[in-house]
Amino acid sequence: MTQTGATLTPSLMTPEFLLADWQGHRRLTRRVIEAFPDDQLFTFTAAPPMRSFGELAWEIYGVAAYTLDGLVTDDWREPDWSARPPQEKVALLAAWDELTARLDAQLPTVPPARYGEDKALFWGTMSALVTTLYAIDNEIHHRGQGYVYLRALGIEPPPFYER
Repeated sequence: MTQTGATLTPSLMTPEFLLADWQGHRRLTRRVIEAFPDDQLFTFTAAPPMRSFGELAWEIYGVAAYTLDGLVTDDWREPDWSARPPQEKVALLAAWDELTARLDAQLPTVPPARYGEDKALFWGTMSALVTTLYAIDNEIHHRGQGYVYLRALGIEPPPFYER
């Protein structure tokens, strides 16, 4: 398995470690969502036209759900991104928690060999493992934006190292 000429060794990361790492990031991102005042989660942006953290969190959710579905079913067709999710913290957290439970139940069922297979995704071809790591990287990136937004609102974000 290669990515930009570098050989990756998936045996360095077990499926159990991958799940624990991903869920650690999800727990931290959930705490960032919770830290936002209800009236600011979907309205505040530190630098317009950047999206609100609520919108970013729904993107994180969508990318994670797409990745989990692809890993479990091996169906990687492009999802319908046009639906506008509810602009309410309670709905976002409920969906977040449902996906967290699905990750715990379904990720261990993914055949380990699938991670090394190249997949034709709508944004390009990459291995299922690289796609999964991308989903986690996307979450980390947008969570960092959430930290900036919280600080701009005068709110101390949760410690990034407590996952």
